[in-house]
Amino acid sequence: MKGHIAWVAGAAAAALVAAGAITYAVAEDGGSGTAVPGAESADAGFARDMAVHHQQAVEMSYIVRDRTKDEEVRRLAYDIAQTQANQRGMLIGWLDLWGLPKVSAEPPMTWMGMGGMPAGKDGALMPGMATNSELTKLGTLSGEQAEVFYLQLMTDHHKGGVHMAEGCVTRCTVGVEKRLAQGMVEAQQSEIALMDDMLKKRGAAPRS
Repeated sequence: MKGHIAWVAGAAAAALVAAGAITYAVAEDGGSGTAVPGAESADAGFARDMAVHHQQAVEMSYIVRDRTKDEEVRRLAYDIAQTQANQRGMLIGWLDLWGLPKVSAEPPMTWMGMGGMPAGKDGALMPGMATNSELTKLGTLSGEQAEVFYLQLMTDHHKGGVHMAEGCVTRCTVGVEKRLAQGMVEAQQSEIALMDDMLKKRGAAPRS
């Protein structure tokens, strides 16, 4: 329990440290003449949707961390949780600084022209997200079974995240947000390749 609390605290601390740079970064863009984005802009839509998407990745990483003793998987899960908690804090911080709501009446992904997609099934609100049933299943597995299922779920999750981040790179107008999105694309593609190798070592493969 103490380890779990310390791990959560570490992720929260990373988000707070990153938040300290938010004001400067946004002010830097504002100083170049960039207008505050609108509530239904791609910038706001990406910030809202990716914050939700990231939260689930953090949750899955916490679950597998307690379901395996494999250091390779635990280290990957720790890195993902730290990184995505950090980035989530930045995204929410930008919405606060812009004075924009963190929840929209529009369906998720509307900013990408995907607002007409079917409503999220069993908690999977956006592409790549795990369902509630899958999260429950992950919490019942242990050892290599938990490792494989986590790696498969996170591979799908990253693929959905890359798709969204690429959408922001194309559609967003705030420079610092576009740069964050491009960084997400590169980092998550690298982790997808790493997870593919980790699955192969366990005699498994991505689900799609």
